Amino acid sequence: MYRQLFESIKKQDVNNNIISSEMNAESFSLSTVNHGTRRFSAAATAPSSATELGDSCEYGSAKFYALCGFGGILSCGITHTALVPLDMVKCRIQVNPDKYKGIINGFRVTLGEEGFRALGKGWAPTAMGYSVQGLGKFGFYEVFKYFYAGLLGEEMTYRYRTSLYLAASASAEFFADIGLAPFEAIKIRIQTLPGFPTTFRAGVPLLYRQEGLMGFYKGLPPLWFRQIPYTMMKFACFERTVEALYKFVVPKKRSDCSKTEQLAVTFTAGYIAGIFCAIVSHPADSIVSKLNQMEGGNAITAGKMLGWAGMWRGLFPRIIMIGTLTALQWFIYDSVKVYYRLPRPPPPEMPESMKKRLAEQQK
Repeated sequence: MYRQLFESIKKQDVNNNIISSEMNAESFSLSTVNHGTRRFSAAATAPSSATELGDSCEYGSAKFYALCGFGGILSCGITHTALVPLDMVKCRIQVNPDKYKGIINGFRVTLGEEGFRALGKGWAPTAMGYSVQGLGKFGFYEVFKYFYAGLLGEEMTYRYRTSLYLAASASAEFFADIGLAPFEAIKIRIQTLPGFPTTFRAGVPLLYRQEGLMGFYKGLPPLWFRQIPYTMMKFACFERTVEALYKFVVPKKRSDCSKTEQLAVTFTAGYIAGIFCAIVSHPADSIVSKLNQMEGGNAITAGKMLGWAGMWRGLFPRIIMIGTLTALQWFIYDSVKVYYRLPRPPPPEMPESMKKRLAEQQK
């Protein structure tokens, strides 16, 4: 993401409290505002604007965050909707393992009983819900990463960058899941509850009549329990995997790679991160599926009904689904950044101030 952290010419804007700083084309910069707040900036080290150098906006600007949010909408909405058939079978394995004994058997039983159209059940709430979630997940991640880095300062941000990724992604997912929860509640009922309406527009009023507003949000706590660890792993593992690939695998610097080569690294790192995401979040995913199938009850009740072994049913199809999903999401998200010429700083390097201090200590 960034090669040299926070090397820049610092400059204040007293009226607007906005930082304008110049930096190396492969670095982040950290500037100080007139009230002492420190922020990220991603401008290039030339006497011209970022736009003239190729970037369409400044790092940390409103346009930057808006386009990152748009990239999140596309990456999550498209990928989750495309994998609805696999997701439906996975949910059915989790809530009714006696009937759906595995991924192949699950598809066979579903097709035999309900036909090919059944594989598309829940596509509408999936498309809407995960588009909302993607907006919050990716858009807020960039916001919180910028904010927390400003609080930490230059050297601390580099030293504790993994903790920064974890904190920023957890904060973003907390808000993203509030938007996802109502859609997830309808989706799971459509896919797993016999007799429930098969369309989103018919399912919403029925759920409201049966359980009220809380029926849409009773799955929120286990959703947080599933999605926050998942997203923390997704972002932190991805960021560090990209860093490792460029350091140990790719034989040249990122700045020397073509856009196609850079996106290939993005896809590879995304798939590796997705495998770990699936494992970390699977027990909570099973609880969410079971809870939204039940009338009443809570996460503890659903967990007891599933048992420890039951929480791990459907893990293999979920690894396939989440690995593919996460890789495609990062690929789409990074492609949006490339298309709109958003700042994409390269992998991190130790700040010069740290290098100098370490060199002095070794003398």
